[in-house]
Amino acid sequence: MEATAAGNHCTVTEFFLAGLSEKPELQLPLFLLFTGIYLITVAGILGMITLIGLSSHLHTPMYYFLSSLSFSDFCQSTVVIPKMLVNFVMEKNLITYPGCMTQLYFFTTFGTAECYTLAAMAYDRYVAICNPLLYNVTMSYKMFCSLVSGVYIFALFCSSINTGFMLRIQFCKLHVINHYFCDLVPILKLASSNTYISEILVRFFCTLNMFCPMLTIITSYIFIITTILYINSREGKFKAFSTCSSHISAAFIFYGSGAFMYFQPSSLNFMDKAKLSSVFYTIIVPMLNPLIYSLRNKDVCCI
Repeated sequence: MEATAAGNHCTVTEFFLAGLSEKPELQLPLFLLFTGIYLITVAGILGMITLIGLSSHLHTPMYYFLSSLSFSDFCQSTVVIPKMLVNFVMEKNLITYPGCMTQLYFFTTFGTAECYTLAAMAYDRYVAICNPLLYNVTMSYKMFCSLVSGVYIFALFCSSINTGFMLRIQFCKLHVINHYFCDLVPILKLASSNTYISEILVRFFCTLNMFCPMLTIITSYIFIITTILYINSREGKFKAFSTCSSHISAAFIFYGSGAFMYFQPSSLNFMDKAKLSSVFYTIIVPMLNPLIYSLRNKDVCCI
């Protein structure tokens, strides 16, 4: 990081990103690996969105939510991966202060949106399985638009608050961001001014944005499992469970890796492990979601 000081005021111009590995011999293999992952992610997500848009029988709330989830995945991976790929082939992993804050803002926005989109998808499955006769009324296109709009409005609100307070923090020490992108926790560790309010906000919003959607998902699936147990037909039970298993898999990986990153005591050893954990929810999950939802879904596989 480069900074100039005038009195007690510091003007930051650049940060250094530590990246995933500091070993020179690993830079090219990692560049090729994550380039392949990103290409697979983009192809899978755009293919899923295009397929849902062009196939009239997929124009249902379930697939509209899947399109919204795919959009969040695409944006989140695009915010992180291209800059990381550039850093693999550059001698110095630099990012400008405005670029870092911009990356932080959009990463937080789409990460939060994904949290609540997964919860909305669980609610959609609850209505479809537990109240099938009211599904078309309850989960109308208007309701879908309201839920998705609410998700992104709240996501923008959360990221605006966190990034706004981050902009008030001073950075004077010549340290490296111990991460491969600009995230809240490693940036706060570099602060030279008081970060108490920002740390409280990070903890509050992380707790809110993790546990509220998780509670919605768990509650929904308790009712769903209870309803499935009362289905007499074995085929009916399998069909009901198959529509939920892909969502459970995606949610488990996303929330599990996210909780490890944001709900552990910060230390140098922790951050090294957390970088590997964050690879799952920033890079692996967006790549896997199109595969999970397409391979586990007969409607998509049969097209």
